[in-house]
Parts: sequence; C-alpha cells; structure tokens
Amino acid sequence: MRFPARRDATVLLTTLALTAACNDPTGPGVDPITELPRQLSTAERTLIEAGNGFGLELMRQVTQAEEGPNVVISPLSASMALGMTLNGAAGSTFEAMRATLGYGVLTQEEINTGYHDLLELLRGLDGTVEFSVANSVWSRDGFPFHDAFFQQVSGAFDAHLETRDFGDPATLDAINGWVSEETNGYIPRLLDGIDPQMVMFLVNAIYFDGRWTTRFDAGETMAWDFRRADGSTVAVDMMTLREHTVPTLRTEAFTAAELTYGGGAFGMVVVVPEGETTAHDLASGMDAEWWNSLTGGLEDFELARISLPRFTLSYGTTLNEALKAMGMEVAFSETEADFTNLSPEGDRLYIDEVRQKTFIQVDEAGTKAAAATSVGIGVTSLPPMLVADRPFLFAIRERLSGTLLFTGLVGDPTVEE
Repeated sequence: MRFPARRDATVLLTTLALTAACNDPTGPGVDPITELPRQLSTAERTLIEAGNGFGLELMRQVTQAEEGPNVVISPLSASMALGMTLNGAAGSTFEAMRATLGYGVLTQEEINTGYHDLLELLRGLDGTVEFSVANSVWSRDGFPFHDAFFQQVSGAFDAHLETRDFGDPATLDAINGWVSEETNGYIPRLLDGIDPQMVMFLVNAIYFDGRWTTRFDAGETMAWDFRRADGSTVAVDMMTLREHTVPTLRTEAFTAAELTYGGGAFGMVVVVPEGETTAHDLASGMDAEWWNSLTGGLEDFELARISLPRFTLSYGTTLNEALKAMGMEVAFSETEADFTNLSPEGDRLYIDEVRQKTFIQVDEAGTKAAAATSVGIGVTSLPPMLVADRPFLFAIRERLSGTLLFTGLVGDPTVEE
C-alpha cells in the first residue's frame, strides 16, 4: 500500500462502493445477504476488477483537475457508456479504449457478455435497495450507421434505440427527458445542446436508493464544525451512531469504515484522513492495489462513535481530459479516431465529449444517488445533402458554352399551372 505526500488540511472523502458481503446486518425484518446468488463468470470478474481500476484512476484524474471542494463521479456509469461506444471502435482506437477501460485481452464479445450478465446481477441483487441501470443510443436521422452496432448494444446493454432529427429542439428534450425519468428526476438535464457536428449520443443512467441497515437516530444529529481544506470551518448537521460494530480499517494515514444498506449487498466506505494526511493526498494515490488493500483489510470492530455529515451534492464534469490522460486520446482525435465498426463513415467520426452528471443525498435514513453519462460522437464534417423540401430555384443549361436554357423557382410542386 502506498500513501502520497503530506498536505496541510483535512477534508472528508466519501466513496460509494459496491460490496458483496455483510457480516452484521441489524435492520429489522431484513434478511442478510452474505453471498452472491451465483458465481461470477471469468468475464464478469475481469470486468469488475477492470471497472474498479478504471474508476479509481478516473477519480484520481478528476480530483487533480477539480478546483472546487467536491467531486462525485460514477465509475460504473462512465465505463458502461464507454463500453457501448467500444462496439463502434476499430484498430488502434479499439485497442486504446479497451486498454484504458482495463479490459486487457478480452474480446468484444467477452466484454459484451460480461456487461450483459453483470447488469442482470446488479439489478436484482438486493430487493430492499432500489437500484436501476439504463442505457440508450440516440442517432442522427440520415447519417449511416451499421445495423450490427445497434444489434450489439441492444443485446448486451439492453439499450433503448432512437433515431432522431438532431436539428429539432424536441430531440434535446427527449434525451434529457429520458435521463430525468431513469434517474427519478435527480439528473433533470444532462445535455445543454446538440452541436451541428454531433451524430450520436450513447447515454447511461444509474439510480440508487438505499436505506441504512442500521439507521442514524435523527435525535442524535447536531450542529458541528466541519474544517475545510483551507482551515476555515463551516457548520454542518452531523449524524451519529454510537457503539456500533462495522467493518473498519485503521492506519496512520486514515480510518475507514463501511456502512451497509438493506441486506448488506451494497455499502458506503467512508475514508477519513488522519494526522497531516489529507483527502487529496489519499485521492492522489487511489489505484486498484490501494483499494484492494483497504477493502481486504476491513474487519468488524466496535467504534464508540460514527459521525457523518448530512449532505446533498450535485456535480457535473466533462471527462475528456481525464480519459485522454488515461490513454484514450486517439478516440478523441478528429484525424486518427477509427469508428468504422460504428458507421461506413467511421473514419471521420470521433468522441467529441464525454459528459457526466451526478447527484448524492446522504441523511439519517440512507442514501439516494444518481448518475448519467453521455458519450457524444462527432463527425469532422457532415456529408453534404440537398433536400428540396422548400421553395427552390433551378436552371437548365448547356454545359460546354454555359448557355442557360431554363431557369425557375418552384414554390409548390403540386400546382401544375
């Protein structure tokens, strides 16, 4: 395990994580979930490990670039949207995207199968937790795409498919409306507009609503000073559990504890830096080795007090620069990207923007969280079209001499005289 250099202040880092076990669920009437309903396939295990590694590196990149105090991202949402996009990539673009996502030598078929099976597993894992994942693909009407691509993302990702007029304002409303519906209204607007060069949006939406296995007593919530990174303080509503046994890991750099939801299949791992270590120090060292060491070191331990601020955060960011830094730069190149598996015009297509918005609300009852990610596919220049669906002029000429024979204006082609 490695820890980064010292910084000057302490802030709270909250990471939402999926866990597969709970040793001490105490919620009334909730049966503990102590094992998965089936064994994970090799592809699923690789996909989960790759997704965790990708998500931790993405968190590290975004945190380093973020100037504001808070960061909330969804690794699963980002990897799933990009996983759909991967089906359209070819050549070096496919290799770069697959490597950045951490899929090693898995074939496209193995990756798709892993996503398909993982979707089924996550959606029905804990009946006491509301958890939904939805995917959609929105394509520009009139632009050529391969039918095989739509069949692959529809089958593997259960993706909703729509072909739309991207020049119609109703298309933007439809995409944002779909996202809002799939996130229970917590991400009401993912896209602000549709640029003329955009030909496709691949969108993922996630919604999570979990009640703590052991809920915080609202009567214990009190005003508390929260010390920000610059040393100043701000008053927060601090929730508290007393004399509670939870999976815990204590080191010189941090104290970590996991609070579970429902039957225990899902949990929130809270990592509070200790001493002169800061949350940004910890975030800068986040990788799969660090995370596996942390979660593998969690053991049941009775804590005299567990205090967590009640908070609600909305966050939005563009992931382009983070993904480029992680090795996916070729996919964003207007001259080098290869999406020939997406369209016969794929040598002119590229990823224009990967946008994500997130929401999280943590209170005494539990946690509500939502995320949506859009991968926007642009084209270097749209194929020129001529559609005479409005009044137009015409001229007939003799081409060698340039002599005009007829000219005219057609305002209504149904009127003969």
